[in-house]
Amino acid sequence: MAADKTPKITADIKHYDTIVAPLITEKATLLSDQNKVVFKVPLTATKVEVKAAIEALFKVKVVSVNTIRVKGKTKRFKGVAGKRSDIKKAIVTLAAGQSIDVTTGL
Repeated sequence: MAADKTPKITADIKHYDTIVAPLITEKATLLSDQNKVVFKVPLTATKVEVKAAIEALFKVKVVSVNTIRVKGKTKRFKGVAGKRSDIKKAIVTLAAGQSIDVTTGL
């Protein structure tokens, strides 16, 4: 038998720190038709780290990763000024025929 030459990717504890949560929004739902999934990631996460974490945790093939930094808005609550936290979103494009069910969790 020929040995499988694809490297085995195992989930590491750092992968759980890289993916904070899936984003379930109207736009993210529309992107799922294009085989894309949106996740909230730390501000320090890179595209390479996000790709490695998704492939290890969900056992899927990632084609590309796009990241977006969203600045927190200034809001008022009962007259007191406050600021929402900055977040970073990662839009992950999966290979054809693969999917992630974000409703089940890890």
